[in-house]
Amino acid sequence: MSDEQKRLLEKQLWAVANTLRGKMNADEYKNYILGFIFYKYLSEKLEKYINETLLSRESFKFAEIKEETDEGKKILEEIKKACVNHLGFFLQPNELFSHIVKKGKGELKDQSTFILEDLKVILDTIEKTSMGTDSEDDFKGLFDDVDLTSSKLGSSENKKNEAIVEVLKLLNGIDFRLEDSKSDLLGDAYEYLIGEFAAGAGKKGGEFYTPAQVSRLLAQFVTVGKKKIRSVLDPTCGSGSLLLRLRDYVEVADYYGQELNPTTYNLARMNMILHGVHFDHFTIRQGDTLTEDRFPDLQAEAIVANPPFSAKWKSEDDPALVHDERFSQYGRLAPKSAADYAFVTHMLHHLSENGTMAIVLPHGVLFRGGSEGQIRKHIIAKQNTLDAVVGLPANLFYGTSIPACVLVFKKCRQDDDDILFIDASKDFEKNKNQNYLTDENIKKIFETYKDRKEIEKYSHKATLEEIKENDFNLNIPRYVDTFEEPEEIDIKQVAHELQKSVKREPDIKAKLNEILVELNLESPF
Repeated sequence: MSDEQKRLLEKQLWAVANTLRGKMNADEYKNYILGFIFYKYLSEKLEKYINETLLSRESFKFAEIKEETDEGKKILEEIKKACVNHLGFFLQPNELFSHIVKKGKGELKDQSTFILEDLKVILDTIEKTSMGTDSEDDFKGLFDDVDLTSSKLGSSENKKNEAIVEVLKLLNGIDFRLEDSKSDLLGDAYEYLIGEFAAGAGKKGGEFYTPAQVSRLLAQFVTVGKKKIRSVLDPTCGSGSLLLRLRDYVEVADYYGQELNPTTYNLARMNMILHGVHFDHFTIRQGDTLTEDRFPDLQAEAIVANPPFSAKWKSEDDPALVHDERFSQYGRLAPKSAADYAFVTHMLHHLSENGTMAIVLPHGVLFRGGSEGQIRKHIIAKQNTLDAVVGLPANLFYGTSIPACVLVFKKCRQDDDDILFIDASKDFEKNKNQNYLTDENIKKIFETYKDRKEIEKYSHKATLEEIKENDFNLNIPRYVDTFEEPEEIDIKQVAHELQKSVKREPDIKAKLNEILVELNLESPF
């Protein structure tokens, strides 16, 4: 997408968001806008598939089929079977996005412009047509958060209808270029909106979105040296953007994700479908990753995650977790107040022997003692799976300004006698209220990792013996010396400048007296 196209798209999407921005906060209106974008996408994709594939030899188009006639019903029944099998859902011609927009705008003869009830039925229909099919899990409850009865849309049913009609009209004016197989304009639009909503939602936004530059870095870490990945897992997948980022670097066969928040779980499934991932090739499940492992048998070739920092969890309050093989081999569970290492060991459990995983964590995991210190020691000394520690700048993430780090793990390491430390905390650019990594920053980090380079005051390959001597404390300054000698002060020069100032004092006082006399003011001298 060119810069001009990107600016136009962002301008159009901003206009859409403005219709609801004054009615509710970003965390609420995102559900409507993303939901309707998804409805538009499904509708246009369905119509395109039917017209270009199922009706390619016919003299009529899908929208022209007379639904009320016997012949029309028969044709639609056959089309429905093919669509559910291929796309996973079905809509009638009068349920298409374009038809509903025309109705809302008053362009359909003898029909009311009230569309709220139609929309409720349509969004429900998309889910119902997938029931009992292979796509059921991927469409079930997708539109649960699009609440068309909310009083925040308007004080009356007509006011609510007006707001929704305006949103749909604006979305209808955006061409997502579905006919261009190489275009990912729709995916770009979705990613842009998710990022905007995350920024607007503050701390809540961080729960479902990893900044693009950070997700690019993690994706490169886990795909280095590969062209294809059999499977990728994100156990705290949020909106799914981190999973999808791997497509920029390798061909991915299957995507797996788990998400606790039901709204965000819906976003992730929408995101997969909007990016053209077929329902046969992604599995997103809802549940608490640490207490409800929804993929018990999965061994993923790549794992990426940005879990909530130092989240509270049940820990030793749940006897089942003590004996859970994801945690039991480490001797102790991660503390109740910080589940960071619970996520790490969960991911290691699901990492295949030829796999790589990268996880974003708070710096505390590098040096905190107690049970975390014991788990850290086991991972380094017994498993030898930690491959790299990367310190990131502060204020990169939505909802928190603290600096984070990335830990990279491998089951079969090529350099198994050292761990690479990178201090990238000073390389960033400022952007409004947040910092961000530039392309150059990302390239420097990744190439340093890939080539395992030692750069003065930036990176260091620490031997396992060196780490043992530090009592398995991974605090980056212990290994990367970033100390800068303070600039020497020339005392003689300072004294000389001071003497010059003292000599000028009488002249300055005299000049000040002249000014005070002119102003008829009393001199303090």
